[in-house]
Amino acid sequence: MKITEAEGGKPLKDWMRLPWRIYAGDQNWVPHLKQDIDRVFDPGKNKLLQARTDRVAGTIKRWVLYDDGGQACGRIAAFVNPKTAWTDPQQATGGCGFFECIDDQAAANLLFDTARDWLRAQGMEAMDGPVNLGERNMFWGLLIENFTDPPIYGTNYNPPYYVRLFEEYGFRVYFKQLFFWRDALEPAQPIFVRKYNQLRNDPAFQVRDARGMSTEQLAEDFRTVLNGAWVDHDNFKPMPKEVALKTIKTMKPVMDPRIVVFVYHQRRPIAFYINLPELNEIFRHVDGNLDWLGKAKFLWHKWRGTAKTMTGIVFGVVKEWQGKGVEGAMIAFMGEWLQRTKRYTETVLTWIGDFNPKMLRVCENLGAKNYRTMATYRYLFDRNKPFTRLPIIGKE
Repeated sequence: MKITEAEGGKPLKDWMRLPWRIYAGDQNWVPHLKQDIDRVFDPGKNKLLQARTDRVAGTIKRWVLYDDGGQACGRIAAFVNPKTAWTDPQQATGGCGFFECIDDQAAANLLFDTARDWLRAQGMEAMDGPVNLGERNMFWGLLIENFTDPPIYGTNYNPPYYVRLFEEYGFRVYFKQLFFWRDALEPAQPIFVRKYNQLRNDPAFQVRDARGMSTEQLAEDFRTVLNGAWVDHDNFKPMPKEVALKTIKTMKPVMDPRIVVFVYHQRRPIAFYINLPELNEIFRHVDGNLDWLGKAKFLWHKWRGTAKTMTGIVFGVVKEWQGKGVEGAMIAFMGEWLQRTKRYTETVLTWIGDFNPKMLRVCENLGAKNYRTMATYRYLFDRNKPFTRLPIIGKE
């Protein structure tokens, strides 16, 4: 076997196309979009690869593995995230991701060794994987439970044997990522309906969807709730106005305003429940490339209403309103519309870490069921060093 950097030409092409070999015949697999992957590795588009006055630029490298016959049989990327690499007091930690490999431990070990050695040369003492040089909503985690349902947009999908490849190398679970499912047409629980009726009969409250809201209002209300909801989380930094505006502008082309819900008290936003149509139900028709033809297919399927699942990408309640029934009121409000129109039949909540028991309880209280589990692994370069999992939020 031979491993080489995938910087351009044939190695880069082989790196990009390898998943089509790994998942040949797998009806569940939906390829990641080429444009989404390219954005991670492009310094012009990934700000983590750009130097700033308050931090150095991140670094990234990728490799492709060839078997003795010259056929690509594995790939990996490794990176140093300047925002997170040095935040763990136990050790500097880098990341590896975009891992794909045939069912061969020796091949996987060579890929992991290559990533480890490069990260060690960058001053790292551990690596997490599979993760992404970016936010945790994309390309993050290894599928460890439920290999029978298709992946939602942006999430990793892998054969069951990948778990063995990671764990036999020495990776250990750093935290688990739990996905939740709910029948969108199932009536909201009576307690949620009662709370919703209380709110809509109180003139101080307003529960509404995003129809008629400007991009600027959506961004500002989103930012207000987000900053008020996550204020107690470790290392949380308030979202600036320009970041919120960029986030909403990115979502706008795929957003269905009927499934974006806000709650207001005295005209101040106190909660949101933001859903998007499940994009992979459309992207499975574009074969991993949103070029002009892929965009045309996307627009046609969006107009046709191909997506029947909605994905809850973020759920937030301002701290002082948490646990007061606002969450259930949003579910009941949306449930009324879903029962009437039957536009969407299922809802999936994007992952919540097992380190966040409060949000896990919220999902369970909403009647959602944990239907899929992924894991973020960590590998310590010093094999004699004690391993510790990510601490539970709120636990002393």
